Amino acid sequence: MAARTLSILPSSTPSSQFDYGKPSQYSLSFPLNLKKDVLVNSLLGNPLSLRSSLLRPLFRKPPAAVATVLFSLPTGKPERASCEKIPKWSARAIKSFAMAELEARKLKYPNTGTEALLMGILVEGTSEAAKFLRANGITLFKVREETVNLLGKSDMYFFSPEHPPLTEPAQRALDWAVDEKMKSDESSEITTTHLLLGIWSEKESAGHKIMAALGFDDEKAKEIAKSMDKDVILTYR
Repeated sequence: MAARTLSILPSSTPSSQFDYGKPSQYSLSFPLNLKKDVLVNSLLGNPLSLRSSLLRPLFRKPPAAVATVLFSLPTGKPERASCEKIPKWSARAIKSFAMAELEARKLKYPNTGTEALLMGILVEGTSEAAKFLRANGITLFKVREETVNLLGKSDMYFFSPEHPPLTEPAQRALDWAVDEKMKSDESSEITTTHLLLGIWSEKESAGHKIMAALGFDDEKAKEIAKSMDKDVILTYR
């Protein structure tokens, strides 16, 4: 079958003016072969090439989200910045911190507090600290509910910064975790358990009050303290 020319004309053009032999100067024309009701690209010989080339712009994949990669957590002690002996935070602890910032933004809070750090541990979900909390009935839903009851709701028109700064109790909780790890002679990383106990150490903080309201106490703190380094062992398996 001889190649024909398919012309796309303005909608106002009468059907009698279609001329497959001599396309209009206003038309967009390209040679096609007609075979079994399928438009076949006469140049590439691929029935799907025309269709895919026309539809491709409509189905472009969205660009991948840019994730912030953290290698350490903030410290309130500047002298530690250049100290090589400071232990590193575990991957789970760093992810928990990132999730804490996200939880603070979801609640539209201006800062990342101890309550957000607690939620971050539960959102990460795979650490020994998170498993221990869930086993004792402390879930993300309950912590969120207690947070709103304690701190209230933020203004619906308020937008949190991309990285809500730490409150003073939250910063002290991080520093407590580092100090506690440095007391041991082990060279392993600071885990989410250190972070959890750092939150518990801040007696007047929102995180401590929420944990206490949900049944966490000093006895449970001693129990979870026994697995401080367990996350590190799991990390390298």
